[in-house]
Amino acid sequence: MQTYLDNSATTRICPEALEAYTRVSLECFGNPSSLHGIGHEAEKIIDSARHEILSSVGTSGEVIFTASGSEANNLAIIGRARSKDRYSRGAKIITTMGEHASVDEPLNMLESEGFKVARIPTLGGEVDLDALREELTDNTVLVSVMLVNNETGAVYDIPKISSLVKARCRDALIHVDATQGYMKIPFTLSGLGADMVTLSSHKIEGPKGVGALVMRDGVMKLRALSPVIFGGGQEKGLRSGTENVPGIAAFGEAVRVGREKMSDNISRMSALRERLIESIRTSPALSEVSPTLPKNHAPHILNVTLPCIKSETMLHFLSSREIYVSSGSACSSNTGHTSSALTAYGRSEKEADSSIRISLSGRTTEEEIDAFVSALEEGVARLARVRR
Repeated sequence: MQTYLDNSATTRICPEALEAYTRVSLECFGNPSSLHGIGHEAEKIIDSARHEILSSVGTSGEVIFTASGSEANNLAIIGRARSKDRYSRGAKIITTMGEHASVDEPLNMLESEGFKVARIPTLGGEVDLDALREELTDNTVLVSVMLVNNETGAVYDIPKISSLVKARCRDALIHVDATQGYMKIPFTLSGLGADMVTLSSHKIEGPKGVGALVMRDGVMKLRALSPVIFGGGQEKGLRSGTENVPGIAAFGEAVRVGREKMSDNISRMSALRERLIESIRTSPALSEVSPTLPKNHAPHILNVTLPCIKSETMLHFLSSREIYVSSGSACSSNTGHTSSALTAYGRSEKEADSSIRISLSGRTTEEEIDAFVSALEEGVARLARVRR
């Protein structure tokens, strides 16, 4: 039996989203920029998905569809940095240690161009608000903080961060990468105090290749963002390129279905996460396995550190048993770099290199949790002998 526990990397598309993708591909294949009837139908489909997503985060703002959550993060960060010529002369951007690569890498690029970038500690899974307060200056134009850390599962206090930033920096926008929190942590844009939020379709049982940047009312009017991709001016001029209509339709359908099931899914994932923690805690064979347990945590992510067994070695062992987890972010697991999220949390580099991430969905079962624990017990015993 396959046991898939890598849902933070990607989820299986739900039947409703797959049906929407197929139907729109076959029946509503027009270009939404075309002026004829089929084009108008395609445009209506995009508008419907846009409305569904806006409703899900409780706002009347704007949705800019992209090809991924990574692209949406790049649009928010690079688009903000380049929205005013004067920002290129040393404007400041603040983020946290251990952000996803699609936030960290654009910031590295901007830093090389002369922008000032400050990275706030997140020891123990909490953003250091005193350090943030010290970094806030008049030339701060953007603060980008994830809602849920994709490796530790820590939930950051975005409302408190936003309140602090808005009180001190009049021109700063708040960007939240909510990719891992969407449909797992109930939130609204106004409740977070955010100006921009990144979402991703394939993290919520929609198709791959679709993301969104949701903006509050007023961001467009302020011209607070510049495009990163240029061309025909689609998506309010912020993301050129013919829209992925079937993918967007399926994204909207995944949101609709996800909203209906969200409360039940959260309860289910929370219970399964606790079952997993308790199983590890009470297993003599796993006495040296150390779960990472942030005080404020998402219901679907648990990271555990193994006793001197490299994560890659354990992943191969579990995969041979058809049990699938990860060693961290899927986007960076092949780079060979130590997880910055885990070291920022407080793990040593050695511990980070021996950690695996288990991530659940609303489809995960107790039997799958038990199968994983059993395989982990076998793996620790066998690989520990090899280590000796």
